[in-house]
Amino acid sequence: MGILDWFKNRPSPVNGDCLSDDITLRAIDKAVTLANPRLKLVPAYQESLAPAVAASLGYLRDTVRALPAAIDASPARWSADPLLRAVFVAAADIPGVLARSPNVRTLFEKYRELDHASFVLAMTLNEQRIPGMSLRGDGVQRDAVQTVISFSDHQVRICGQDDGEVRRLIAAQAYEYLIAQALSQLGEERSERRELEDNRALIRARLRLLQQQGPGLGSVFAAAPASRGEQIVLEAQLLENERRLEAMGSAQSALEAELEVLRTVLANPGRYIGVERKTLRLNTMNVVVGIASGDVAADVDFSLAHLTGVPPQQKAFVLARFARSQLPVVKIDFAEAARSL
Repeated sequence: MGILDWFKNRPSPVNGDCLSDDITLRAIDKAVTLANPRLKLVPAYQESLAPAVAASLGYLRDTVRALPAAIDASPARWSADPLLRAVFVAAADIPGVLARSPNVRTLFEKYRELDHASFVLAMTLNEQRIPGMSLRGDGVQRDAVQTVISFSDHQVRICGQDDGEVRRLIAAQAYEYLIAQALSQLGEERSERRELEDNRALIRARLRLLQQQGPGLGSVFAAAPASRGEQIVLEAQLLENERRLEAMGSAQSALEAELEVLRTVLANPGRYIGVERKTLRLNTMNVVVGIASGDVAADVDFSLAHLTGVPPQQKAFVLARFARSQLPVVKIDFAEAARSL
């Protein structure tokens, strides 16, 4: 997906308080177009997909609405915000992460009047258990196993002009993710069918060649007669190939099977996408502590996305805002650029 794809005026599948017929039909068209446009040849494909698509859209709508409000990702707030301190090692890391995002720069370049950008900050959550000590009442507890939290691989790919646009983009991307999971399942069956069809063509070509090497044309060119045993083997292989293709059904039944795969995935979005709100009480060293701990600590709230499709992923993320004025200016080293030519 190119950088500018984030800013195309594509409609979000989740918009408004209710799912209108128009939204559902557009979401069905999106799913079919991405999965296989030939699915439109299946009779009543829209009626078949409508309940499943509505289930996905409702699930994504509720998930996106439940996300916490965006935070102000300002370097000036780093020392006072427990979440920013937990996520970034230093205040200067915040503009550095945003500056590395081509999508953020493209957004600001496209909308010159935009003062702030909203975005999704995605990260890898790391948990490490190490021996240590902690304050317990008036004493020190030694040899206690501690859980140290860190965040790495900061990425900013989804961004928009405001929080509402970002939430719509999250829903749109999540919907396309579900379709991609259906595609991964469809790809296996399509590959098997193509392999069988290719093998059938090869076996038929080889069988014709062996048959032509018998009396007649073979005797004209003095070719050695074909082995009857090899011909029998090829005929058996061809029959088995035809049997497996027949078991997979006709082209029409294959389309109906693909539609059913797509319907099943979209009807069960929770199998593939889950978002939970995570709260950890961390001290100043990002060590998880309990309420009874005497350490200086604060609660840190973020979201954790579980993507159980292919491949499975887990990412921590927060919604945030960032000011254009705090985005570093990229300086071009013209001398280095000239040397690379």
